[in-house]
Amino acid sequence: MKQPGTRHRARRRAIDLLFEAEAKAVSPAELVAERRELVRTDESVGQIHPYTARVIDGLVADQAQIDAVISSHLKGWTLARLPAVDRAILRLSTWELFNATDVDPVVVVDEAVELAKELSTDDSPAFVNGVLQTIADLAPQVRAAQAAGSDRDSH
Repeated sequence: MKQPGTRHRARRRAIDLLFEAEAKAVSPAELVAERRELVRTDESVGQIHPYTARVIDGLVADQAQIDAVISSHLKGWTLARLPAVDRAILRLSTWELFNATDVDPVVVVDEAVELAKELSTDDSPAFVNGVLQTIADLAPQVRAAQAAGSDRDSH
């Protein structure tokens, strides 16, 4: 079996932090800051990978938009009714589809399905795949609009 790469482990850590933050009703960004402080005195906590922090920061900044996009693509479900792990996977992956221009959308969806296999129910991989495939269709337009917006901002 193939060993998971660094980005896969960073995504998995982000999912863990998103899940924990929701369970504790705290901001995921607060958890990242807390862990960064804690690792100074307890190395068993483990460093926060820069990609994990990037995803968490991006999600915190864009959560309302990300949740709205996901909600609009759920058929017969609400975001609140989903298992918390699936919610975290969908949020992370949707953010990546729209913002991580260095990651191919096909890779984002594949990674999300793998995370669902590892962390969630037997039905979750197919569900996550179906939702993200429809959201992935929007990714090129969203990325282009963001690039155009940042080009305008720099002039």
